[in-house]
Amino acid sequence: MVEKFKLAIKKEALYYLLTLLALALIMHIDLLSDPFERFETMHEKGNYFHPFLYSFIVYGIILIIRKIIDFVMGLFKKKSH
Repeated sequence: MVEKFKLAIKKEALYYLLTLLALALIMHIDLLSDPFERFETMHEKGNYFHPFLYSFIVYGIILIIRKIIDFVMGLFKKKSH
């Protein structure tokens, strides 16, 4: 049971990090050409946490949609007795 929980946590952390990376690249395409300049600007402005907040919001929405789909699919899945 603990191993299953650890696997689920790792899987969700991977989903979150992929969401963070995708949103960062979508919002700041200059990360691909000059990442040092982007990080330097972020350091100067002191806005470190907004990427994590936005990613958490998008991840939360995706998680809710995934769980709704899992629930609906569970209703249609044949149960074996």
